Amino acid sequence: MTTAPIRIFIVDDSALVRRSLSDIFSAEPGFSVIGSAEDPIAAERKMQAEWPDVIFLDVEMPKMDGITFLTKVMRERPTPVVICSSLAGRSQELTIKAFALGAVEVLAKPELGLADFFASQRPAFIDAARAAAGAKLKTLVASLSAVVNPAPAKARGPQRAASGKLIAIGASTGGPQAIEYLLRQLDESVLPIVITQHMPENFTRAFAKRLDDLMPIAVKEAEHGDALLKGRVLIAPGGRHMRVRRLGLELVVELVDGPPVNRHKPSVDVLFRSVIEAAPEAALGILLTGMGNDGARGLLEMREHRLATIAQDEASSVVWGMPREAVKLGAVDERGILALDKIGPALRSFAVQNS
Repeated sequence: MTTAPIRIFIVDDSALVRRSLSDIFSAEPGFSVIGSAEDPIAAERKMQAEWPDVIFLDVEMPKMDGITFLTKVMRERPTPVVICSSLAGRSQELTIKAFALGAVEVLAKPELGLADFFASQRPAFIDAARAAAGAKLKTLVASLSAVVNPAPAKARGPQRAASGKLIAIGASTGGPQAIEYLLRQLDESVLPIVITQHMPENFTRAFAKRLDDLMPIAVKEAEHGDALLKGRVLIAPGGRHMRVRRLGLELVVELVDGPPVNRHKPSVDVLFRSVIEAAPEAALGILLTGMGNDGARGLLEMREHRLATIAQDEASSVVWGMPREAVKLGAVDERGILALDKIGPALRSFAVQNS
């Protein structure tokens, strides 16, 4: 039985971007580019003839911006959207806003050298399209609708942590929404949290700022040497691996360069393995929604070192890729495979037991 190709539509005001993306997907088996447009008005008109499976969408365009168009699509005809956004200007903040509106993935594009960029990043675009096509939008919308209420105001801010205790989280596609859902359930008494979310360089800073504005706990993009503190979340910056290391009685993060691991930088495996090397007194590893296998092996190694592990279940994952691979490896037991709404209570319980 032949599987129907994934239908792609591209909305970008740059003819070079439209042509480059069309070339990528036209040459890849299993995909069909059904059209492109330089603005959302033209795109909507063209898509009426044949609706796509995945939309690649810029955020800053003439006639109608991508955020307005994304809102319209998700309201009228929910469709997986991959944001292809510039690294410059307001695009970073607008792209992070797009996650809150239902975008499933973000890919960054430079201002210059676009032809070489698309040639070198071909695998990333193919992976993003496949992940988006398989994303469960109902699950994504459910997690978004659960976080519409404003978070309570921050109290005392981050406090000095009990040495050697932490929570490490890894995520990819669908992760920004899942992370926001989890963090809203916490307060300043929670153990230090370190997060590796697959996201391009520069966008992680905007992501951390958005979360810090919304959350009852402090959130920041990690800087080299940041201490792990109770009530604070550190997010790995795009383009750098984040590791935990022991410095005297404290735990701190270090940011390191180096090749991608499992095709990602930052990599969840790098984070999880560093937790083991830092020899914590107590640690919880959590692997959330995402495509691929990054983090699965690291989570298994955490369990083999008698550290607590959780993997998000299939029903609540937007893309059950990374957690599925962890389950297949035996990185969690049956009690550790949890729906997103059960992970928060489990996280809080772990923090209370180890406070």
